[in-house]
Amino acid sequence: MEVVKIILTILEVISSVALILVVLFQSGKEAGLSSAIAGGNQDTYLSKNKGGNLDKMLASATKWIALAWILLTLSLSMI
Repeated sequence: MEVVKIILTILEVISSVALILVVLFQSGKEAGLSSAIAGGNQDTYLSKNKGGNLDKMLASATKWIALAWILLTLSLSMI
């Protein structure tokens, strides 16, 4: 039983670090508002969705890693 607890604890630490890193790599939502006020909106049709793929991937990864972290925390609390 102790081996399972150690493995779950290691997995939770890894998922915690991964969650922190994924959240830090995401671009802020306020960046669009500040560039619109400052007049820095130089988007063309072809470059409009250029960075969207990475942001969508990071948002999806955040949801899945957070779900794994919650499940690991609940399972550790029940052991």
